[in-house]
Amino acid sequence: MLQPLNLPPYPFKITDDNGKLTLFDELRKRTIIITPEEWVRQHFVQYLIRHKNYPKSLIKLEGGLRLNGLAKRTDIVVFNSAGERILLVECKAPSVAISQATFDQAARYNMVHKVKFMAVSNGLQHYYCNIDFNKENYTFLQELPDYKLL
Repeated sequence: MLQPLNLPPYPFKITDDNGKLTLFDELRKRTIIITPEEWVRQHFVQYLIRHKNYPKSLIKLEGGLRLNGLAKRTDIVVFNSAGERILLVECKAPSVAISQATFDQAARYNMVHKVKFMAVSNGLQHYYCNIDFNKENYTFLQELPDYKLL
């Protein structure tokens, strides 16, 4: 049984493939195994598309980056129409508490990306912030802005 999340439910096409639940990822155009973190990532993507009007074509999942010589992955990066990164989302499994370490991980990734808006979610709790690189600080937001407001 898949855990209910604090995100709107979506009609995913879930299949049982020899005891492993899978779904078709419409952005990556392939069937993927549903891990707890992937369950959060898929819901968050649908939330961005269906509730915050983020264009599907400008969302990238599990993009690679290099940090201190190491290969890392970002969960979700959203671009604007000019190809600039505007939102970085770090997803965790619902069993993983959102902690300072979670924010630190996202902030390290953002040292590479330099994205103005950042979100961290475990599917149950969501935190959003606006980063001011000039002042080297961030402000927490009550909710994520709609795409057209970024």
